[in-house]
Amino acid sequence: MIIVKLTGGIGNQMFQYAAARRVSYVNNTQLQLDLNWFNETGLWTNRKYELEAFNVVDEIATPSDILALKTRKQNPLSRRLPNFLKKIVFHTNQTHIIEKYFSFDPAILNVKDNVYLDGYWQSEKYFIDIEQMIRKEFAFKIDPTEKNREASNAIASSESVAVHIRRGDYVTLAQANAFHGLCPPEYYQSAAAKIAKQINKPVFFVFSDDIEWVKDNLKFDHETIFIDHNNPDQGYEDLRLMSLCKHHIIANSSFSWWGAWLNPSPHKIVIAPRIWFQKASQDTRDLIPPTWIRL
Repeated sequence: MIIVKLTGGIGNQMFQYAAARRVSYVNNTQLQLDLNWFNETGLWTNRKYELEAFNVVDEIATPSDILALKTRKQNPLSRRLPNFLKKIVFHTNQTHIIEKYFSFDPAILNVKDNVYLDGYWQSEKYFIDIEQMIRKEFAFKIDPTEKNREASNAIASSESVAVHIRRGDYVTLAQANAFHGLCPPEYYQSAAAKIAKQINKPVFFVFSDDIEWVKDNLKFDHETIFIDHNNPDQGYEDLRLMSLCKHHIIANSSFSWWGAWLNPSPHKIVIAPRIWFQKASQDTRDLIPPTWIRL
C-alpha cells in the first residue's frame, strides 16, 4: 500500500498523485489518498480535494492505515527528529518519506511498498516513465458545460495560445507573495511576442483568478479572448480548456504547468517563467520539462 498526502490546489494535488501513482504501479500495490490536510487551517489558502474531476484511483486512506505508516512502523530514531531533519535523513528503511528538497530526488523511484509520501514532488521525472497512464487517469470525466464547449471549439479552430495569470493569494496573502512572487506584465508581453514570431495569427485565450485585473492591465497585439465564465469551483474547466490550446504561456503556478503538460502535442510551444520562486535557494531545474522555454 502507498499512501500519499494531498495538499494545496488542484495542480499540487496532481503532482502528488502522479508521483505516488508511479510508486504504486511499479510495486504492483494499492494507492490510497490522505485528505486530512483539507480539514486543517493555517497561514495558507484553504483548499478542497479536486481530483474527482479525473479518472484517478480515489480510494481514501483510513486513519489507522495512515497512522501505521506515519508513526508506528517508522524508524524510532527518525520519528523523534523534527521535520527539517527528517528531510535530510536518507529514505532507506523509513515508511514516512518526507520530500528532502524541491528538485528531483531519484531515490523516490526506488521506493518500495508500504510507505507514506509527504511532499510536493513537482517534476515530471517522478512519473514520466508511466506518462500514458497518468494522461489516461487525468482525463476529465465530467462533461463540459455548453459555454466551455463553445470555448473549446474556438480553441480548436484557431492558433490558440493559453495564457495563465496567477494572482489570487499571491497578492492577498503576504506569506504567499513573499515566497512565490508574481510574474510581471513584461514577462507576458515578451512571451507573447516570442510566440507571435513563430506562429501565424495567434489567438490568446487568457485565464486568471483575477480576470478583471488582467483585462485592465494586460494588452496583447493580437486577438485576445478572456475566459471569465467559470467560477472558482470549476477550476477543472479552465484546466481542460488550457490543455486544449495549441501553445502555452504559463505562470509560476502548478495549475498552468498542468494545463500545458496535459497538451499531448509534440509541436506545442510552452513558455515558462525563469524565476519560479522569490527565494533563489529553491532549485527548480527539474520542474520545467526540457522542451519548454524559460523566459
